[in-house]
Amino acid sequence: MSRKWFSIVTLIISAIALLSVASCGDKQELVSITIQPAVETFGASNIPVIDDAGANVQLRALGTYVHPPVTKDITDQVTWASNTPAMVTVNSTGLITVTGGPCGGTLISATVQTNADAGGLSASGAIVTGYMTANVVCFTSSTGGGGGVEPTLTLNFAGTGTGIVTVAPSGFSCATTDVTCVTSFPSGTTVTLTATPVGTSVFGSWSGGCTGSACTILLQSNTAVTATFN
Repeated sequence: MSRKWFSIVTLIISAIALLSVASCGDKQELVSITIQPAVETFGASNIPVIDDAGANVQLRALGTYVHPPVTKDITDQVTWASNTPAMVTVNSTGLITVTGGPCGGTLISATVQTNADAGGLSASGAIVTGYMTANVVCFTSSTGGGGGVEPTLTLNFAGTGTGIVTVAPSGFSCATTDVTCVTSFPSGTTVTLTATPVGTSVFGSWSGGCTGSACTILLQSNTAVTATFN
């Protein structure tokens, strides 16, 4: 009798061990994404931004998993996005490319929309995102007597609302989520800024280089403008 019970207990322990191993395998979760390189800078202060057009760098997305802990190359499994596609674009394979339009900095993100293990079983259902910073240096000086200074336009935001500012004639846009954006134009360019509230927000006013409800600037020097959304 004792041997029989011993055999039963042994079978139960073995079954629990097997279930634990299987369960551990099914619960593999992606916990973070790291993008390489973390920062990439294009251009120089003595090179017109338009000359940077077409410059590109291939990014890699590395996913860190637990159960068991492992790091994998998931470059082709993430969704790539640029916060400022008018400045730097990113394609589905993680190749970032300078447009030659605005200058400044932007965030490039790599996102896994559904957190699942290799067997396709849903884990925690989290959305995991990693970021890198892409910078395009503004043209602020020239050497060798060629070209002139290209003044910059800096867009800042105030208030508790959300919105988007579009800049003509370039078509460059900047959202409140970007906090600050920088672009540049040849000296003497007439620049018009249009503020568009998002959702239930309302546009308040301009301040800095513009005041009131409308904003048109003859850009001849570095200028900072603040848009307030409430």
